[in-house]
Amino acid sequence: MSNSSTLNGLYIGGEWHAGSESLQVINPATEEPLAIVSGGDEQAVNQAVNAASAAFSQWAKTTGAERGAVLRKIASGVQARRERLMQLQSSNNGKPLFEAAIDVDDVIATFDYYAGLAEALDAQQDRTVDLPSEDFAARVRREPCGVVGLIVPWNFPMVTTAWKLAPALAAGCCVVLKPSEVTPLPELELAAIIAESGLPKGVFNLVCGTGLAVGAPLAADPRVAKISFTGSNAVGVQVMQRAAETVKGVSLELGGKSSLMVLADADLELAVELASGGGFFNAGQMCSATSRVLVAETLAGEFLLRLKARAEGIRVADPFDPQVEMGALVNQAQYQRVLGHIDRGLSAGAKLICGGERPENLPRGYFLRPTIFTEVPLDSALWCEEIFGPVLCVRSFASEAEAIALANDSEFGLVASVVSGDGEAAERVANALQAGLVWINSPQVIFPQTAWGGYKQSSIGRELGPWGLQAFQEIKHVIRAV
Repeated sequence: MSNSSTLNGLYIGGEWHAGSESLQVINPATEEPLAIVSGGDEQAVNQAVNAASAAFSQWAKTTGAERGAVLRKIASGVQARRERLMQLQSSNNGKPLFEAAIDVDDVIATFDYYAGLAEALDAQQDRTVDLPSEDFAARVRREPCGVVGLIVPWNFPMVTTAWKLAPALAAGCCVVLKPSEVTPLPELELAAIIAESGLPKGVFNLVCGTGLAVGAPLAADPRVAKISFTGSNAVGVQVMQRAAETVKGVSLELGGKSSLMVLADADLELAVELASGGGFFNAGQMCSATSRVLVAETLAGEFLLRLKARAEGIRVADPFDPQVEMGALVNQAQYQRVLGHIDRGLSAGAKLICGGERPENLPRGYFLRPTIFTEVPLDSALWCEEIFGPVLCVRSFASEAEAIALANDSEFGLVASVVSGDGEAAERVANALQAGLVWINSPQVIFPQTAWGGYKQSSIGRELGPWGLQAFQEIKHVIRAV
C-alpha cells in the first residue's frame, strides 16, 4: 500500500464510506508512510450504531447453525488471504513475518472454534431447570446482549479483534468495531473478508479513528449494550467511566507485569529460552510479557550469563529480513516511551546488563536492542509498571515462598510462567500465583478453548473459551405455574 490515495476507513450498513478525518499510517521499520486512512467521528459512530441497531432484531433470531456457517466462511476467507494478511501485519505493526503467521493462524482458529460453539447453541437453548416445587416449571435461555462496541489495540491486530468479534457474532450480537488508528491496515483487510461472508447489512460495522473521536462516543452511546475493550489501564478507566453513564456491560483486558519463575531444579537452557520468548516476542509489546524474571539464587549467576548471551545474539532487523528474530516497536511514541523507562530505571539505580539502545546497523526505524536489567529497586517504575517493550528485569530469590510473594506483589495478575524439573513443585507454585493463566515449562501458547484474562487490575471478565461467548449473552429464566 502507498499513501497516494486515502483508504476508506468506515464500513457501515454493508457499505464502505470515507470518514471526515485523515489518519497517516507509518511503517515502523522504515518510518515511511504506508497509507492514509479516513477516520470517523461521533457522527460516524452514530451511523454505525444506527445500522447495528436496525440489524439486531433479525440477526438475533438466526439459528446458531446459521451464524456458525458465517463464521466458518470468515475463517476460510482469512485462510485464503493468509499471505496478504501476514504482509500487512508485518509492514504496519513491525513484527517479523513468522510472528505475523502465528497471528493469522490464531484468527483462523478463533473463528473456527466459535463457529463450533455457535452450532452447538441450538441444542442448548431453553434448558429445563429443576425446581423444588411441582407447582412450577422453569427454563433458562441465553440470548444475545444486543449491539456491542469492540475497541481493540495495536499490538496484535486482527487477533484481539477475532477474540471479541467471533464470540459476539456467535452469540447473535451486532457489532461496531474500532480498530487502533496505529495499525488499521490488517484490520481493514479482515473487514473486507467479513464483508464477503454473507452477514446481513449492519451486523458488522467498522469505524477507524482515534479514541477521543470514536472510542469515547461508542462507549457512551446508550444503545450499545456492552463495551469490550483491550488496551492500557489508563484508557480502560476512561472507557469504564463512559460506559457507567448508561450502565452498560463492560469487559476490560488491560495491563500486566508478569513474572517468570525459575526454580532451583529448572533446566537452564529451557529457562533462558522461555525468558527470552516471554520478554522479547513482539518486541515485548505484550500485556502477557513476563518482564519480571525471578531466579533461584543457586542458578542466578549462570542463568544471567546465558540470558545475556541469548539477548545479545537476537537478530533485530526489518520484519521481512529472512534472518529476523525481533522487529521494530510500533511507532515513535512507543519507542520514546520505552527509552524513557530505560532512562528512569538507570536513574533509579538499576544495573543495565545489555541493550537499552538502537542497534548500530539500523539508523532508521523504531528498533531497540533486547534489554536486561538487574538490581532493580522494587518500588521503581521499571519493576512495577508495564513497559511494553523488550525490557527484562532479573532478580534472584532464596526460597519458594519469597518467589511467590515477589510474583504476587503487583497491581496486575494476568499471566505467569514457572520453570521447574519438579512437577509437584511447579503445580504448587502455579496454584499459589495470583494470575489468570500460568504456563509450566511452556512457551506462551494460547488456545481458543482456554480463557484469557487475569486477576486484580489486569481484567474484568474473560475472553476465549465458552467464557468468551457467555460475555456476549444475557441469561433469561422463564417460570410458569403448572
